[in-house]
Amino acid sequence: MKIIECPRDGMQGFETFIPTEKKVKYINQLLKVGFDTIDFGSFVSPKAIPQMRDTAEVLEGLDLQATDSKLLAIVANTRGAEDAAAFDQISFLGFPLSISETFQVRNTNKTIVEALNTLHEIQDICQQSNKTLVTYISMGFGNPYGDPYDKDVVGQFVGILDSLGVSVISLADTIGVSNPENIDYLFRSLIPAYEHIEFGAHLHSTPDTAEDKIDAAYKAGCRRFDGAIKGYGGCPMADDDLVGNIATENIVNYLQSNHIKIEIDQEQFRESVRMAPSIFPD
Repeated sequence: MKIIECPRDGMQGFETFIPTEKKVKYINQLLKVGFDTIDFGSFVSPKAIPQMRDTAEVLEGLDLQATDSKLLAIVANTRGAEDAAAFDQISFLGFPLSISETFQVRNTNKTIVEALNTLHEIQDICQQSNKTLVTYISMGFGNPYGDPYDKDVVGQFVGILDSLGVSVISLADTIGVSNPENIDYLFRSLIPAYEHIEFGAHLHSTPDTAEDKIDAAYKAGCRRFDGAIKGYGGCPMADDDLVGNIATENIVNYLQSNHIKIEIDQEQFRESVRMAPSIFPD
């Protein structure tokens, strides 16, 4: 059972710049909890995501001596991948691949075909630098643009990624349109068909639907969940009213309520929850 904590996803949408020292303080606290991975920053154009322009500086301030948590950084092109791959502290590079052509262009300034070519190049960079590529299939449950969508198309994208040797794929809701039915269908269809791939759930939700979504993904076989404490976050490139990430507290509460073992320090987790409001802008 893996919980991926995503402060980067929580921070990136805020226009008010969160000072580097605050980011360092918060992520260092998260590193004490015992999350499998921390999605801590991104190596993307500061013009596109100005909030993440200090990712390299944040990395320098992290205390990685007493943690087993791994670090993940988001990249959108080969240059960003090369920059991220130069840091030994980073284990995972994350790349957003969208089923929606409109969103792919908005998010990475690439068509889907161009994004797939870039992804191939990033996979080569990862293999050469001993990193693991995590591919997010964004708009994986539908899109608000009227772009064609069908659940079977998700399977086609997974097949392409499999041919490139991608071993970790996270199905990303992006705008909160997933529901227990389509979550169940996708994970129940894909996990048995690609047993060698680790599938994750990166779901956005309103608080009242979060538990049902977590429940559907878990019962369909998903064992990798992305969350953000307090539910902060949403994609600033999506043309919609931002729907927050599923709160990590909801994931933890669901797992504990169902007697599912998770390896986290509860005291440090509570401290992280207490700290979060002082880090993020009002």
